[in-house]
Amino acid sequence: MQGLRLGTRGSPLALAQARKVAAAIETSQRWPDGWVQIVEIATTGDKVRDRPLAEIGGKGLWTKELERALLAGEVDFCVHSMKDVESVRPKETHIAAVRPRGDVRDRIIGAASLDELKQGAIIGTSSPRRKAQLLRLRPDLRIVNLRGNVETRLKAVQDGEIDATLLSSAGLKRLDLSEGTSIPTEVILPAPGQAVIGIECRSNDTRTQSVLTTVNNQITYQCVMAERAFTRALGASCASPVAAFCVLEDGDLRMRAQLFSEDGREMVEDRAVFDCGDVKTPAKLAQSLLAQAPESIRKLFAAE
Repeated sequence: MQGLRLGTRGSPLALAQARKVAAAIETSQRWPDGWVQIVEIATTGDKVRDRPLAEIGGKGLWTKELERALLAGEVDFCVHSMKDVESVRPKETHIAAVRPRGDVRDRIIGAASLDELKQGAIIGTSSPRRKAQLLRLRPDLRIVNLRGNVETRLKAVQDGEIDATLLSSAGLKRLDLSEGTSIPTEVILPAPGQAVIGIECRSNDTRTQSVLTTVNNQITYQCVMAERAFTRALGASCASPVAAFCVLEDGDLRMRAQLFSEDGREMVEDRAVFDCGDVKTPAKLAQSLLAQAPESIRKLFAAE
């Protein structure tokens, strides 16, 4: 039996995640080390770093080259950070599995807490969600665009180009980095799909699907699919200041979600409780939030 080819971006974090998935599959299948071959694929999102993603094509810039290689048969499956995967996928591909969710919290780098940031501090981020959340909590902050891999963003703080930035706690842990302080989700709600590694293959490739399902975490899968149903109903993209987090508690899925205006001054929030596998309730939650949102928020979704 031939080994499988895993397609991934070439950033240090993407490669760390790919190696974790490859090792998990080899263990589950009792395959020797290296039976899953890691294939690095350059993406437009990695190549163009001087502009916000929304200006150059959105989240698809992280996935379109991986998707092309997958559909061309150059790789058997791809590994993604689920928060970077568009909520509408081609029918020819399938999210076959997800790994157990990591720490969903954002971590502040450059200060011990948001409250300890100096007045008018310069914060680097390319995330509309983080920008809106930061400005809502601290309207005095100056937000500047900062893209690049984790090391690039850490260096920007170390070199004094910016005062602070926010990074994913899970991503830092996967890179064995301990910088910064985690912010409670009650203060900053994460992005849909945050801290989850997803595995995508061709919809008609039943052999690969059967292998991938052996490393799937069903609880995380149910939560992430609910979050994706929520963003799909919104029409949300990387240009949308959206936060949503779903957990399994007492046998039910419980979701908290927020929509923001770009400057963070306006925010609508709501919660929902529903059964596993129910994607209609998250969609209704999205529609309810849009219905009660002010124009400054609704206009962000009208054009998507």
